[in-house]
Amino acid sequence: MSKLTHVLILVFTMAVVTYLIRLIPFILFKRKIKSRFIKSLLYYIPYAVLTAMTFPSIFFVTGNVYTALFGTVVALVASLTKRSLVTVAILAVICCLRKKGAKKSVENNNE
Repeated sequence: MSKLTHVLILVFTMAVVTYLIRLIPFILFKRKIKSRFIKSLLYYIPYAVLTAMTFPSIFFVTGNVYTALFGTVVALVASLTKRSLVTVAILAVICCLRKKGAKKSVENNNE
């Protein structure tokens, strides 16, 4: 199987899964939902899923837990001080790169 065929199969599979995820609630809930509990539960599910998918990968993306933790702390502080999303992302990336660069320079000085 060629690489292009493999990629097309993956894209098609992801499209089907995404479509099914959006279609299933319409099939299951034909009447209007009246329960406040279920409405609030469905409201917060996207945030919970996004957090569950994103948060674990934050600590493995840099290859070093300390640089990831430092970037995460900087991003949290920046977001709590009402910075824009772009600013928060740029600050986190810069902090991760600076810490990684500082570690490399310390390793070079020790040699």
